[in-house]
Amino acid sequence: MKKLFTYFIQGLLFIAPVGITGYIVYRIFMFTDGLLSTYLVEHFKIKTPGLGILIIFVFLVLLGMIGETILARPVKRIVNRILTKTPFLKLIYTSINDLFSAFIGKERKFHRPVLVLINKENNLWKIGFVTHETPIIVGDNEVVTVYCPFSYAFSGEIFFVPASSIQPLSIPPAEAMKFIVSGGVSGAKFNSGNSKSIK
Repeated sequence: MKKLFTYFIQGLLFIAPVGITGYIVYRIFMFTDGLLSTYLVEHFKIKTPGLGILIIFVFLVLLGMIGETILARPVKRIVNRILTKTPFLKLIYTSINDLFSAFIGKERKFHRPVLVLINKENNLWKIGFVTHETPIIVGDNEVVTVYCPFSYAFSGEIFFVPASSIQPLSIPPAEAMKFIVSGGVSGAKFNSGNSKSIK
């Protein structure tokens, strides 16, 4: 039962942001497009299909600009306080917020792709991202935190490895992520230009 609930939460976290955002954008588009089209046809005899998309784009840009102003910060703080103190909503909100911040926020975590030496004997490497630069003490060793996403899945693994066991990759973070998630069929191309990074 606990595992089913875990799967339910994972599924909810995966679909909720996309589904809710898509539904809201669709409803706004249908409303604005229908309203504007009717008004323009009745008064100016002009048909402008798709004008709602432009309106939504401008609206989201303005919303983003307002979100960066001082006026919006107290509101964001209040909403954040409410959501982080509500038991069930706290789990969903903090997980989604941390995920978005890790990818597109000012404190991006997935910006340093590396190769991780998983098995020295067989020279087995794995692509990942250093998510915490500050070393962690494990026993007598200092280790760094590396996140390795799975291919074709919304999940991954965390490894604590010695800094000597990782090598920086000379490719953009987005290309590294695309390469991993696609199972190696798209994204980064390991040619002679960056072959030194994967030796």
